Amino acid sequence: MTRPDFDSDLPAAIGEALTEFLSDASESIGRTEPAFTGATDALREFVLGGGKRLRPTFAWWAWRGAGGAAAGDEATGVLRAVSSLELIQACALIHDDVLDSSDSRRGCPTVHVAFADEHARGGWLGSAEQYGLAAAVLIGDLALAWADDMFADAPLTADMLRRARPAWRAMRSEVLAGQFLDVRTQATGDASVDAALRIDLLKTAAYTVQRPLHLGAALAGAGDDVIDPLLAFGGDIGVAFQLRDDLLGVFGDPAVTGKPAGDDLREGKRTLLVALGLQHAGEASAAAGVITSALGDAELTDDAVDRVREVLTHVGAVAEVERRIETLTDSALTALGTAGLADPAPKRLTELAVKATQRSR
Repeated sequence: MTRPDFDSDLPAAIGEALTEFLSDASESIGRTEPAFTGATDALREFVLGGGKRLRPTFAWWAWRGAGGAAAGDEATGVLRAVSSLELIQACALIHDDVLDSSDSRRGCPTVHVAFADEHARGGWLGSAEQYGLAAAVLIGDLALAWADDMFADAPLTADMLRRARPAWRAMRSEVLAGQFLDVRTQATGDASVDAALRIDLLKTAAYTVQRPLHLGAALAGAGDDVIDPLLAFGGDIGVAFQLRDDLLGVFGDPAVTGKPAGDDLREGKRTLLVALGLQHAGEASAAAGVITSALGDAELTDDAVDRVREVLTHVGAVAEVERRIETLTDSALTALGTAGLADPAPKRLTELAVKATQRSR
């Protein structure tokens, strides 16, 4: 009997690969230390409970576009390898919520909040908040460790894994560098356009699109003539993806995004939207004062968020971000057209690009 190819329902196939790995990994450590089950269950629920599966999807279509098969033993191994990207994402999100002091994710309490609540309900010793933070850091670390395990243990040849490791190593370093730069920029108050774009490239574009594409193409044995245009496509789409995220962080509907409106402002994020707002408003203007007074204010009210929205729209920052998203998407698709990918990868990657940059959550 011929096995169906993974192209037909890729998200379901990724979910099955993750479910199998997480069940095996959780069972193994659970036998050694049953008390750790609460942590592994939390990670499993976090990974399997939501997410767009963008990273493994980009990687998969790079694999297919570079000549990789849609079905068979090799395709099964590649699916497992690229699905491990979701564990990198889990690590980044869990830690990001700690760094940003976020209370909700996907409409549910964040990991550190959930574990703090468990501590409080149990009447345990010490600080509930500190317990929650410590648990979230460790669970995020576990996600990163398991990502390495899932990738390294994928049933692929040693040569295939060797070809893909440079992309894997670069991705891990770049996302952490982007996280650090984001934290540092908030601390220094650097609200320049250049700083915002650098964070977007490292924190989002590199590990969301560029390196997953690199990983998938490398697994298929692609050369620079394919990988370089994919990196150009991924860089532009990744930045456009983050710019859409910046707009949703201020203008998004909480019922759709799963996060409170204006959280980026409360967290003091120096996004490109903010940088352009300050640039267009003028340093000493009243409009700039509205923006700067909102940044980092944890108690920012909904009315204050509305005032910032009005200013960002009035000074033209919103319109410019939208123009940049459109320009970046166009340049990305031009680069994609030069990669010489096999069908149906160009169509699927084009659809992903549109989905990533025009989404509402």
